[in-house]
Amino acid sequence: MFNYLALKRLTLAGVFILSLTFALRAMNIAGGGYQDFPVREISANEESVEISIPTGAFGAEIGQILENAGVVASSESFFRAAVGNPKAGSIAPGTHKINLKISGSEALMQLLDPKRIVNLIKIAEGAWNSEIFAQMSATQIWSESPKASAKLVKLPVGIKSLEGVLFPAQYSFAEGTTQVDALQSMVDKFNQEIAGIDFVDPEGKLTSQQLVTVASLVQAEGDTKDFAQISRVIRNRLAAGMPLQLDSTVHYLKATRGQIYLSMKSTKLKSPYNTYQNYGLPPAPIGNPGLAALKAAVAPATGDWLFFITVAPGDTRFTKSYNEFSEWKVLYQ
Repeated sequence: MFNYLALKRLTLAGVFILSLTFALRAMNIAGGGYQDFPVREISANEESVEISIPTGAFGAEIGQILENAGVVASSESFFRAAVGNPKAGSIAPGTHKINLKISGSEALMQLLDPKRIVNLIKIAEGAWNSEIFAQMSATQIWSESPKASAKLVKLPVGIKSLEGVLFPAQYSFAEGTTQVDALQSMVDKFNQEIAGIDFVDPEGKLTSQQLVTVASLVQAEGDTKDFAQISRVIRNRLAAGMPLQLDSTVHYLKATRGQIYLSMKSTKLKSPYNTYQNYGLPPAPIGNPGLAALKAAVAPATGDWLFFITVAPGDTRFTKSYNEFSEWKVLYQ
């Protein structure tokens, strides 16, 4: 009996491999063998060509593109390599820099190498929108301003700020992708990630926008292992009516990346993002948090801490006592 349930469970990669298998059979039925360049060591100074992979392209189309460009001896040489590798279904759309006259298996490996993707956009966890926009402008794929395109992006439900919802990941885009669609794909990735973690405040006090803001603060303030505790400190200080007094919000305000020292003068700057001068959360996120920080925002640790400080790399300490915090601050200084 035909197993329809098994068929429904085919993954995207499985569908990809299945389509390649049928393509190979069709070619073999049509007659003849196939050509493939020999497997060899590729030197750093060999000639290469830029290959554009369209969004949604599968084996037959990719193989023909490679053959037409002189990368492989025949499209079938790529088909055969792809059929034997389940990773073939994850070839990214966009422009890839590929060597000429290489075997089908080597062509597959080069297409799977992110270092060979031209104009790859890498969003680090905690990156600011301004930094992401600079990357997009540097690719020279688009002529329009990213800031202008950002105004046309559809934000997630309950979110008012694009800052915070450009999900950290590596992105490459096929030729013809608009800048608005590129930004939208980053927001869509954010939606996909939070859908799996029940992104709702368990205490019923914070909105979705505020949760993303908390996640951005957590991301900026500590290591992954400390995220849940930092999230709790933020909540405890909010509940106690204390200013958050987080250096990261002032660094964001001043656009000073990578600095540790914060002057007394900086803590007196007039801005809603200055958590030394204002109570409550800043008006919007101060960066784009990763999944671990988003999880910590909705799942804070249990504790009564009101203060934390990193006295050395990997040594972040939490306490309810201001006196103990002051002692650690001297140690840090």
